[in-house]
Amino acid sequence: MLKRKIFHSLKEWKNRSNHKSLIVTGQRQIGKTYVVDKMFSKEYKSYIPINFIEEPSMIGEFEGDLDVETLKLNIQARRPGVKFIEGDTLILFDEIQECPNAIASLKFWTEDGRFDVIGMGSSLGMNYMSKISYPVGKVEYLNMYSLDFEEYLWAEGLGEDVIKQLQSFFNKIEKMPKSLMDTMFGYLRKYMVIGGMPEVVNTYIETKDLHLVDEIQRRLIRDYRTDIARFADANIRVKAQQCYDSIPYQLTKDNHKFQYSKIESKATAAKFGTSIGWLNNQLLTIQVNSLKRIDYPLESFSDETNFRIYPTDIGILVGMYDESLKKALLEDASIEEKPAGLVLGTAKGALYEALAAEMLYKRGYDKLFFYKHEKSTSEVEFVITKGDELLPIEIKAGRKQANSLRNILESNAKLNRGYKMASLNIGQSDKIVSMPMFMLMFM
Repeated sequence: MLKRKIFHSLKEWKNRSNHKSLIVTGQRQIGKTYVVDKMFSKEYKSYIPINFIEEPSMIGEFEGDLDVETLKLNIQARRPGVKFIEGDTLILFDEIQECPNAIASLKFWTEDGRFDVIGMGSSLGMNYMSKISYPVGKVEYLNMYSLDFEEYLWAEGLGEDVIKQLQSFFNKIEKMPKSLMDTMFGYLRKYMVIGGMPEVVNTYIETKDLHLVDEIQRRLIRDYRTDIARFADANIRVKAQQCYDSIPYQLTKDNHKFQYSKIESKATAAKFGTSIGWLNNQLLTIQVNSLKRIDYPLESFSDETNFRIYPTDIGILVGMYDESLKKALLEDASIEEKPAGLVLGTAKGALYEALAAEMLYKRGYDKLFFYKHEKSTSEVEFVITKGDELLPIEIKAGRKQANSLRNILESNAKLNRGYKMASLNIGQSDKIVSMPMFMLMFM
């Protein structure tokens, strides 16, 4: 059974007095239902799961009055023996996007307050169904993602004591044993190849068969393309697929800026921009905008016409390339050095950028930016807001010196420090903190 961080978020929701009904969304096949069925349902004396895809006839039970007493009666009539125990019942509306009235009913479950209700839905379906009447102010929301790097380490069997020691090195900016660092980079390269989709991770842990992993990833990619065709509005579905399919090529250019012209000659944002926004809203992609200058608040200096796009799961991205790239990644021990063979080529730097974007995104940094000085070559791949501090982060394959980061820090008095994420050991020189790439899991 995969250990997931979201279980703690669900526990906090359950234990908080006067909590509202909860909607949990995320990509398909990231384990939303699994978390509730295998882990959270045991917290209640009565657990009532309703899946609107597996049991579409249940949709009819929500076509009349939506008050709690009527819905209780309808459910009990369809499920003899089901018990509604006040204060100790969890009702799960799975694939809730298939039943808009079930979403509308969450308002009444919240106002009634006797039973806990969770609505699980695909981010694709939830955002697609424009006819859904969301009970504004009566529900709480929680996004779920595929496994992050720390969760992957748990799946590999890495103990909490090791992870706590790693975090101690990070917090104290203290060098770590080289052997431990090398071991962690081995895990990181495997995570890049495998990613965090639960079925993929489970398959690798059980079989160690990377070819089988590749087959599952390619099936998942086909499923996402099918979902785009199903859920995207008719006027953008082809364009959304084209944008999604172009991501590997966009990232292997020397300039990782997303260019509409690489999808279609003379294409513009007027034609494809809505499709990018749609992909972001479905939690399929992460958009990282350029900054005109590094200043607070970052959003005020964002250039939305100059951006990069990364998938929300690094394994899905790697799976979009040829399988030979996985072997090359596993054998390529250093972030900074140029690839020994031709397979990684210009993709290497982009893949580590994509990995960093995913790791930061899953740590809660849903607004990411990059900065490139307009009159020089100085560039940092990410800038984030951490508390009241602006942090530039450099992740660059091909060189070991943090020249860009140093220039940016020296020219901006508002920046107290910056991070160089590489395959170097932990250390600090003036304002630059050097960290192994995998330490982003603690950022």
